[in-house]
Amino acid sequence: METQPPTVGEITPPPVPAPVPTPEPRVVAPEKEEPVAPRPQQAPKVEEALRTVYFDYDSSVLREDARRILDRNIDWLKLHPDVRVQIEGHCDERGTEEYNLHLGDRRANSVKRYLANGGIDPSRLFTISYGEERPVDPGHDESAWSKNRRGQFSRY
Repeated sequence: METQPPTVGEITPPPVPAPVPTPEPRVVAPEKEEPVAPRPQQAPKVEEALRTVYFDYDSSVLREDARRILDRNIDWLKLHPDVRVQIEGHCDERGTEEYNLHLGDRRANSVKRYLANGGIDPSRLFTISYGEERPVDPGHDESAWSKNRRGQFSRY
């Protein structure tokens, strides 16, 4: 039997698949986010935030540049009322060990008095003298000595 090509009226279109039902979108209530407690900010390191002050030879008198630095240190301490600091008095290598320990003590206390007069509670301020024991510059000339005659801060 020979098949003949269908005529125009006999062509049937291919079946169209039935539409697939799409599910109704479900509205889901957003989950309640638990509030996240902010991380407590750590105060910057005292050694980085508070600047060192320098003294003249055989002196515990605060120079004008030291007062300006201490004024900025006071501002920082007021912003961080929970921070307690140790004020370290340092000297250069000239003078006896005993003399330099006393001079370092006078320097540390000079800084403490200035901070207290600037509104910092003295109970937050502690002093110690290292005399000539902790030089930042081991040299034996005025350039080194001037760096070693200082009042320096650390966290207490």
